[in-house]
Amino acid sequence: MTTTPDPTTTPSAPRDWRAPAAACTTVLLWASAFVSIRSAGEAYSPGALALGRLLTGSLALGALLLLRREGIPPRAAWPGILKSGLLWFGLYMVLLNWGEQQVDAGTAAMVVNIGPLLIALLGARMLGEALSGRLLTGMAVSFAGAAVVGLSMSGHGRASVLGVVLCLLAAVACALGVVGQKPALQYGSALQITTFGCLVGAVGCLPFAGALVSDVAEAPLSATLNMVYLGLFPTALAFTTWAYALARTTAGRMGATTYAVPALVVLMSWLLLDEVPAPLTVGGGLLCLAGVAVSRLRTQTGLTRRIPAQPVEGRRHDAEHRGTGRP
Repeated sequence: MTTTPDPTTTPSAPRDWRAPAAACTTVLLWASAFVSIRSAGEAYSPGALALGRLLTGSLALGALLLLRREGIPPRAAWPGILKSGLLWFGLYMVLLNWGEQQVDAGTAAMVVNIGPLLIALLGARMLGEALSGRLLTGMAVSFAGAAVVGLSMSGHGRASVLGVVLCLLAAVACALGVVGQKPALQYGSALQITTFGCLVGAVGCLPFAGALVSDVAEAPLSATLNMVYLGLFPTALAFTTWAYALARTTAGRMGATTYAVPALVVLMSWLLLDEVPAPLTVGGGLLCLAGVAVSRLRTQTGLTRRIPAQPVEGRRHDAEHRGTGRP
């Protein structure tokens, strides 16, 4: 006896794991940045560290852009590039470096982690993105976990009003930059948008060039190497993989993914700095991961699944390179 397939259902297509893999790469490298910033920040001032990191990232990204011959993005992409470059690459990095000199890492983590919530709210308001109950629930769980991690890692007497305000402003700058970047990805590739955003941020930080020259001359080699690492990996690579994933999902969902960073920071501090986490810290980290898992779940029933349309950036990029053998 043969069964006629139901025309209203379609078999599940294999899931494309490239975007989730890119998001995971970003989160892992951004978590590692906290360890490097802690080391480099002892020898470099906030502005000098941001400028050195952005210059290193711009050189690496520019070389890759030339090798791939992607060129300059179209005019329509530049409003988003300028917003993300000045607010996220530039202002956010300076404010975060400065804020972490005023407050302990735990307090900074708690304050900065309002960023994903702001991204989701701004994405809904400015980009028309949906705020699902699952996303909001996952973000609430993750924020609670980040708060637990922050409280468990907070020192005594190190927090200052200035430091908290700086971290708060850093979170706002990050959220505005992410929401500004999202529309630009409709017109240019992830590499193009990241390269020129990083370059814009570096230009915005040029007033710190004198401080950078002075700090390089006096800083130990380990601090300078950490600054170079920050430019090559948490900036050049991680911001590119972020843009790749952001072009294929909503700003709110990508923002929620970054709640995994505190959990990874705890693990890296344990492995690399021999800082044994307290049970409360471990519990908070697990809450962060659980919230991310909830926010990233998709609801699917039976054999039906709506296959999301490829983003404009992806369609344009594929059309340009069809037959070239490049992804």
